[in-house]
Amino acid sequence: MESGNLKIGEVATLSGVSLDMLRYYERRQLLPRARRTQGGFRIFPAVTIERVRFIKQAQELGFSLDEIGGLLATGGAKECRRVRDLLRARLTELDKRLKAMRDFREKLATHLTHAKTS
Repeated sequence: MESGNLKIGEVATLSGVSLDMLRYYERRQLLPRARRTQGGFRIFPAVTIERVRFIKQAQELGFSLDEIGGLLATGGAKECRRVRDLLRARLTELDKRLKAMRDFREKLATHLTHAKTS
């Protein structure tokens, strides 16, 4: 096997997802179709690990798999504008969530201060 190529189990372990999830991502075309060995085993390039980690992180931040597919797709100027608009909207949403979390943290800290003096 060539250096930098990983079996599906290695990719799963290193990226923190199940074998089934990798197969699912491949079916959804979020991952390029893996090469196959003569024995039929999937072989992925090492860069797949970072791609899977990106997919997972994007999902944790609320992106749908369709949106993630759009982010990962390569396209022309129209596609780039669509991705830019999607990213801008998500960043705005994340900024709002972060502000809400900071505000709530301040409230909790105030309650803690009052609880210490009581």
